[in-house]
Amino acid sequence: MTTPNDADSAQIPAYPMARGCPLHQPAEYADLSTRRPVSRAVLPSGKSVWLVASYELVKELLIDPRVSSNRFHAGFPHQFRQVPTAAQQDAQLRQKSAVIGRAFGVDGAEHAARKRLVVPEFTVRKVQALRPRVQEIVDDCLDAMVAAGSPAELMSAFALLVPSRVICDLLDVPQADREYFLERTMTMVDHASTVEQRKQANIDVLSSLDGLIRAKEADPSDDVLGRIVRRNVELGVLSHDEIVGMAAFLLISGFETTANMISMGTLGLLENPDQLELLIADPGLAANAVEELLRYFSVSDPAGSRVALEDIEIGGETIRAGDGVIALAGAANWDPAVFDDPERLDIRRNAGGHLAFGHGAHQCIGLHLARLELEVVFSTLFQRLPGLRVTTPVEDLRYKVGTNIYGVHEVPIAW
Repeated sequence: MTTPNDADSAQIPAYPMARGCPLHQPAEYADLSTRRPVSRAVLPSGKSVWLVASYELVKELLIDPRVSSNRFHAGFPHQFRQVPTAAQQDAQLRQKSAVIGRAFGVDGAEHAARKRLVVPEFTVRKVQALRPRVQEIVDDCLDAMVAAGSPAELMSAFALLVPSRVICDLLDVPQADREYFLERTMTMVDHASTVEQRKQANIDVLSSLDGLIRAKEADPSDDVLGRIVRRNVELGVLSHDEIVGMAAFLLISGFETTANMISMGTLGLLENPDQLELLIADPGLAANAVEELLRYFSVSDPAGSRVALEDIEIGGETIRAGDGVIALAGAANWDPAVFDDPERLDIRRNAGGHLAFGHGAHQCIGLHLARLELEVVFSTLFQRLPGLRVTTPVEDLRYKVGTNIYGVHEVPIAW
């Protein structure tokens, strides 16, 4: 991986880029996707990185076997310097965390073998069978929020709870342990948590999952983890610790991204009352609205981070072996060559070709589940609370700047 010393750093922009409007993509993305689809930027770590920004080139890069998603490769474009934190200095936790990082951060045949263990649990048919349960969870969370009364805070009272409860169901976390389990996972992603609190929460969650997986290995039940364990016995793909890491990966990725889409989608609809009126008048638009909200916000913008394994010619530029590269889903999803008037939220738009879930072999495994949860949320939330409003101007909210998943920390609401 090269550094800014290799070029005139004064002419290389910083990544991530600031947003003039917190609900829009950075203004620079328009220029990147149309005029400079492959360009350089400087990460907060001080390293330089290639940015790929046009829709077609992002798709091309994400299916290129010459790039790797291995986060442990020396050239991988981590946003921040890899300075060991107090949590990372714990040898046991460091080892476990590495296993989590390798859950799907591998390539080729190894990645395909791991996906074969999991993908059968997230087919359209299996996910749609969950609709009644997801609806029940959404209704229960709204019942509790309404019972507690207005005002409320959307993230903690609803947006985080819905996907957390869904993933606990899928992982068959024992009922007696769910409150503890949810509290620990919330601590892991809470910006207010201290390093020590996150460290302990990581240890607690991994220990809980370790026990859960051991129980499944002793007596594989007919649920998601039980079936994964049974397939693994047949295929011999993962060690015990790697299955724990996969479960942790499914847990974390299964609720944090969806939670941020719930909060950002709610803000987006409230800030576009004409679109909200369409949805309230016709809840059947929810599925289409979800695709447009996913395109519009692209909260996992740097999820397409890769490292080149050999020299690659793309978009008229040469990415050298060892260079880091980020496929910008946010820029691709606002590419005017593909989406007319992309900065406009239009829930009747045909946005189904968006790249919010990535593309190719590393496309998000849980995309059907995320779509289902978001569809149920947005077809229900404003029907139950038609007077919902945010009590703080959106520009004054605190956003998750410089993180792997864009979102907002808190959303104070009333109705």
